Amino acid sequence: MSSTPAGTANFDDDDYPAFTMGRAAEMLGTTPGFLRSLDEAKLITPQRSEGGHRRYSRYQLRLATRARELVDQGTALEAACRIIILEDQLAEALRINEQRRDQS
Repeated sequence: MSSTPAGTANFDDDDYPAFTMGRAAEMLGTTPGFLRSLDEAKLITPQRSEGGHRRYSRYQLRLATRARELVDQGTALEAACRIIILEDQLAEALRINEQRRDQS
């Protein structure tokens, strides 16, 4: 039997949709409208609860935080989203290359 209390195993999962839109907006110091705009721009696609409410993961909140930083610096939202997607793709490619080097 696991020593982890029931239902808490997902809290360590970066992709677990643990945060409501209101809580996510509060944590980021932004508005729910900003989070909806990131969804419309296809930067983050939150999961939906059975009632249809948006739920965000920690990973998505990190992307939203980066978007907010870029927008606050004057970058247009669409450009900010593209920058973040490219940064994320680069980080993934570097991670894969590192794994391949380690396997050699």
